[in-house]
Amino acid sequence: MSQFEQKDNSGSIFSNNKKAENHPDFKGKCKVNGVEMEVALWKKVSAKGTEWMSMSFSEPWVNPNANSEQPTPSQTTNDSNEMPF
Repeated sequence: MSQFEQKDNSGSIFSNNKKAENHPDFKGKCKVNGVEMEVALWKKVSAKGTEWMSMSFSEPWVNPNANSEQPTPSQTTNDSNEMPF
């Protein structure tokens, strides 16, 4: 199955299962001028009762542990000619 490719200057947003009150009501992704971004949207109500929406854009989250390089055994073993200090 091929992965969905977002068209430039478009995006998709979906309802978010909020785990806390400050989490966004909707989340999604977009691509603007070739740059992929994450979108978060909150439903708001003004003091006068007018409904409106607030949104933010951010760079896609990347797990810092996902690409951590583990040393290979050859990198962790000392040659017999090397001093350990």
